[in-house]
Parts: sequence; C-alpha cells; structure tokens
Amino acid sequence: MLIERSVSRAAVRLGMYQPAVSACLKRLRELLGDPLLVRSGTGMVPTDAALRMIEPSASILRAAGSMFSDARSFEPQTARNTFRVAASDYLDPLFLPLLVSQLKAQAPLCHIEIHPLSADSDYHAHLAQGEVDLVIGNWLKPPEDLHMGRLFDDEVVCLVAKEHPALRRPWDVQSWLAAEHIAPTPTHPGARGVIDEHLESLGLRRNITARCPHFGLIPAMVASTLLVLTTGRQYCERSAERLPVRVLPCPIGFPRMQYYQLWHERTHASNSARWLREKVRLVTESLQKK
Repeated sequence: MLIERSVSRAAVRLGMYQPAVSACLKRLRELLGDPLLVRSGTGMVPTDAALRMIEPSASILRAAGSMFSDARSFEPQTARNTFRVAASDYLDPLFLPLLVSQLKAQAPLCHIEIHPLSADSDYHAHLAQGEVDLVIGNWLKPPEDLHMGRLFDDEVVCLVAKEHPALRRPWDVQSWLAAEHIAPTPTHPGARGVIDEHLESLGLRRNITARCPHFGLIPAMVASTLLVLTTGRQYCERSAERLPVRVLPCPIGFPRMQYYQLWHERTHASNSARWLREKVRLVTESLQKK
C-alpha cells in the first residue's frame, strides 16, 4: 500500500478484495497510532512515519522470502544456501573434488562444508540437529531410521606395495589373515568397518598392525611397507595410477561394498536438499563410467 499509494491498486497486486485491504490498513493504523496514508487531492500520500517504514518492511519481506523460498523452489544460480556434507574418504579419491567443482559451477553463491566421518562424529545426531545435510559412506547394513539412496557397489580387493611377497607367493586365506593389515580408525567408539564385521560373522580375525584416521594417506603407507589394505576396487585402482602399488584379488569372499547417501526426515522434502542429493548421484555415476 505504501508503494502503490492506493488501496485499490494494492488490492490488485496482492490478489485480495479491496475491503480486505482497507481492513488491514485500519488495523495497521490502530497498531501504530499513525494514519500511514492520508488524502492529497485525488490520491493518497504516505506520512513521515510510513516513509520510515518502507525500507525496514522491505528488509523483513526479503528475509521472509528467503526463509520460505526453499519450500517453493530452488534456483541454484541465485541461491545462497550452505551445503554441509559428511563423507567417508573411503570413496573414490576423485569424488569430493568433483562434487565440490560441480556444486560451485552450478550454484556459485552457495557455501560448501565437507565434514569428516571421524571417531568422534555422531552422524545420526548431526543429521537430526541440522549440523550436516547429508552423510555419504559405506555400511554393511545402513541405518533403518534414516532415508537412504544407494550410490554404487564395488568389489573388495587388496592393495599392496609392488614389492610385496604376496605378488610372488601363494595368496590364500591363511596368508591373507597372517599378513600385516592397515585399517581405518573406527568412525565411532566400538564400531567395526564392513571388512571386520564380515570377518566376525565368519569367525575370523585379521592381523591389523596399523590404523589411520586419514584414509587418503593409507595407500602411500602401503606403498612403502608390507601392509595390506583391503577395500573397494575403485579406490585401489585410483591409487595404483599414481603410486608404486598393485591390486590383488582378496582370497576371502566379501559381499560387495555398498555406498549410500543418508539423510534425515527434516530435509527429505527440501528442494535444495533434493538438488544436492541429485548432484551427488550424478557425480557418482560419472565416476563409474571412467
């Protein structure tokens, strides 16, 4: 009304009947103790108090529009969201760089935060409290209380140094169990990874002599030792492209590693969160083709 300086024109813009807009003006006058709009010739002009209200009112409307915009639509090119992704670095080492590149290219004003899945991270709580929007990793049995999107599955293999005895001697179950293994630090106290969960179901236990919380550093440790890393083929083959290591079949039959993205009910219907999940899916698909 202050912009149009006319109740009837304001009613047209608002899609309301003129009496309803007049009633709103009456309530505002009573609330603020000021006429806001006064007659001047054939039209109406705002009072000094009304003029002072225009910019603060516009600011409030912009904030409200931002607050509710995600419920209506999400425009990546103009959005200013902050995307928070917790991801296991057991994934293809190209995954996170490519994901960040794609997000910044398509949503240049958005912020991106990558959080680790570390020993002190409770991803259930972080998802529920809004501290992260999405968790990406691999689980033998993903949690049933979260929404889940399957990304890909991968064969379990072994990564060893190019001079490792396993490349020259028989590589069977007993030699694999007796070898020195390196494994990631558990993501939370008492947790076991998919490899050790499956071994326990078989009544077996491997000889883990080294652990590291930074999965991305493990292939370099393997390259200069007799340690064995057992994980997905895609990760191992990426490492073999840049380090003096070799990929061997695993003598024990493991189920294929399943990688998922998990999210909480609070973001399930969010348009921006849906867009993020679709970008994760597309980046994953593109890496499977390489």
